[in-house]
Amino acid sequence: MKILARQLTIDLYNCKQNKMHDAEEIKNVLTKAFGDKPTLQASNISNDHISIIGAFSEGHIAIHVYSELRYVAVDVFTCSDDTEPELLSKELRKFFQPDKIKSTFLKRGDFGQEREIKPKIKTKVAPLRKIHNTGAKVIKTLVRRNDN
Repeated sequence: MKILARQLTIDLYNCKQNKMHDAEEIKNVLTKAFGDKPTLQASNISNDHISIIGAFSEGHIAIHVYSELRYVAVDVFTCSDDTEPELLSKELRKFFQPDKIKSTFLKRGDFGQEREIKPKIKTKVAPLRKIHNTGAKVIKTLVRRNDN
């Protein structure tokens, strides 16, 4: 199936607080993830909101970092069949270390399809957070049993 472009949106929840304030460090992560060195522009929209917009030879990227919410929203649009925006997701996951990630992948300009196009959505919860949550539930259950 021939498509015109691909779009990836990524929501990163409960990110490490110490990674949320340095626009230059975030720009370095983006530059490392893209081989063709995007042109990046960072803006401090408010005290807790950084926006980074970038253009590269086959598309563009937008990242919004909300430090108080520990949330990062990412949009990547690529105009090439052979680019892999998923690699950026891995780099951002390593950098921000979120507890939960929601990724939506869209094929744009799919002229060969007659049927309705639905996005493919993946949600990933960090394994250590799962273990912590499960351990907390077990402890609460045990405490309740001992109280009775």
